[in-house]
Amino acid sequence: MKVEVETQPGSVSTLQIELPPEEVSKEWDSIANSFARLAKIPGYRPGKAPRTVIEKRFRKQIQEELTKKLVSKSYHEAIEQQQLRVASLANIEDVQLGEDKSMRFRATVVTAPDFELPEYKNISVQLPDTKVSDAEIDAALERLCDQAADFVEVPERELQMGDFAVIDFEGLIDSKPISEIAPHASKNLHGGKKFWLHLAPGNFLPTFCEQLVGQKRGETRQITIVFPADFPVKELAAKEANYAVTLQEIREKVLPALDDALANKLIPGKTLSDLRQMIEHDLEHEKEHGVERAKEVQIVKYLHEHVSFELPPALLKNETRRVLGELVQRNRERGVPDETLKEKEKELIET
Repeated sequence: MKVEVETQPGSVSTLQIELPPEEVSKEWDSIANSFARLAKIPGYRPGKAPRTVIEKRFRKQIQEELTKKLVSKSYHEAIEQQQLRVASLANIEDVQLGEDKSMRFRATVVTAPDFELPEYKNISVQLPDTKVSDAEIDAALERLCDQAADFVEVPERELQMGDFAVIDFEGLIDSKPISEIAPHASKNLHGGKKFWLHLAPGNFLPTFCEQLVGQKRGETRQITIVFPADFPVKELAAKEANYAVTLQEIREKVLPALDDALANKLIPGKTLSDLRQMIEHDLEHEKEHGVERAKEVQIVKYLHEHVSFELPPALLKNETRRVLGELVQRNRERGVPDETLKEKEKELIET
């Protein structure tokens, strides 16, 4: 195999790869023989058709499989032969199969940039404390209590901050349903049935929760909110919306007692003392991993500060597109319409 490498600016290299006729012919014969064994040709018993007939009838398929196998194989061999540190394969093109059964093609790759590694054997790092405190164990137990909480229905009193309201609601802007104005927005902005809402300042939509305080079960209340000017759904930005909210249930979050009964409920057969020990062990294990992460972060930071090189433009472009794709997907899941995302594409790339 003959390989010629042409180095270009931006850490790009072009490989001209040529395979000798004997290697191509050997693979051609192997593929043609496979077709001959399996092909059903009218007038011939299976596996008995002459090679000339097989090659004439299946020439295109044989050539496609030959190209697929040899291009991939020889590309990787060429990279290894030339000792190139390939960051990404840009493209493979100009594949030619000669009459003498030789094969040529061109591969363009982006290589890792060259740089000089600084002294790294005695990098100083600050390691976090791995000792687990009683306060950390108590905090973990409180989180478990919170996860095991019951939501008890409270039918006799009015709704207050801290409650969980189960509501039916629908939003309108200028008497038109929000579902029609912004059909691609999150369904929760349109309205819903038996929607659970934790009443807390600023939760859900601006002043939404605050306007429900004092509501009684079965009562329908009209509330008004104004979407922020920078709201991600452009059809709703700076608009005033009216919501009809019917309170179906009031639920109060009740935490269980932190005792042996809770421990046994969470992990059958365990006491509260056992649970504390298990939590302490888990936190110790987590902190040990944190030490390794801290080492890695500080070493990478040191290398970043002491190593300088130009990123290959093609690699930077691909990474930008990847990050942009993730950002677009996250915003789409938040309910931002595709039209808005397209309008802000340039801004997203810059950020």
